[in-house]
Amino acid sequence: MASEPVSTERGEATSRGVRNVPFSYIPVIDIGPLFGGERRAMEEVADRLDDACRKVGFFYIKNHGLPRELTEGTFEEAKRFFALPLEEKMRIHVKKVPTLTRGYVPMMEVHADKDARPDFHESFESALELPPDDPDHLAGIPLYGPNQWPEDLPGFRETIYGCYEALNLLGRVVFRAFAIALDLPDDYFEDKIDKPIAGFRFMHYPAQPNLEDEASWGIGAHTDQECFTLLVQDETGGLQLENSAGEWIEARPIPETIVVNIGDLMARWTNDRYTSTSHRVLNRSARARYSIGYFFGPNYDTVVSCFASCRDDDHPPKYPPVVAGEFCQARVLQYHYSG
Repeated sequence: MASEPVSTERGEATSRGVRNVPFSYIPVIDIGPLFGGERRAMEEVADRLDDACRKVGFFYIKNHGLPRELTEGTFEEAKRFFALPLEEKMRIHVKKVPTLTRGYVPMMEVHADKDARPDFHESFESALELPPDDPDHLAGIPLYGPNQWPEDLPGFRETIYGCYEALNLLGRVVFRAFAIALDLPDDYFEDKIDKPIAGFRFMHYPAQPNLEDEASWGIGAHTDQECFTLLVQDETGGLQLENSAGEWIEARPIPETIVVNIGDLMARWTNDRYTSTSHRVLNRSARARYSIGYFFGPNYDTVVSCFASCRDDDHPPKYPPVVAGEFCQARVLQYHYSG
């Protein structure tokens, strides 16, 4: 079955990075065959993912197997958490741990686009749950350690971490499809994602229906630093991505789908064969917007160096090797607003 185009609206132009062919829609790809085990069908899906990653850097997936009741439950827990008094949320502020990736992030404290104002959203961050005596945590390796959890929210931790684990399993399936697409062994990524620095984040964007100053974005234009992101949107909308002509394309919510986008680590790994596309959020609706994101990075010590299938004499490696965890931690520190 061919990928299904999604009609989209276009917005204002910008002068950010240019790619070869401006896209005007975001593909919808049925990944059901990835769970069936039939090789030809899996390769066809991998080819479609490869094409979307080359041309757009974003795509929707359907028949992904993530239970609706799990995402709906996570949205409900997100609303419960964000409804707490600010002083209660601040008890687990991300700055109480050195990683800046576990706990509460208040409004206007993240600065994704340095040319705009701090971002108008709040979030809850978590990651792989590790015990206090984890050796990597005790060794002071950034991005590893226990999560911070709110008190007096029965069921919150179980639901949130259950969603984390489900998205991790789905992400492993996507990684296997990328391995097929990139002419790698099917299990190439397995030993590189068994202790991932993957972050789980749910976000709350208050309504901004009368916003006149467009420097005040829900989240400013940016690229994600990890390999790829799995994003579950609510029905509100507001996510936009930029094509090479400087047009902003609306990634409108589609029921029963998850948005996937390539991050900077995968762009480096593939020598820019895969595109890490700039995107932003502005909630102009009259209601709050909520989203759930799983940002899949590999193990901290994974060395990201150009794949053999992505280089030749005419296309030498563009980037030097980089340690995944060091790269991601530097970006985390860059985004958090300190002014």
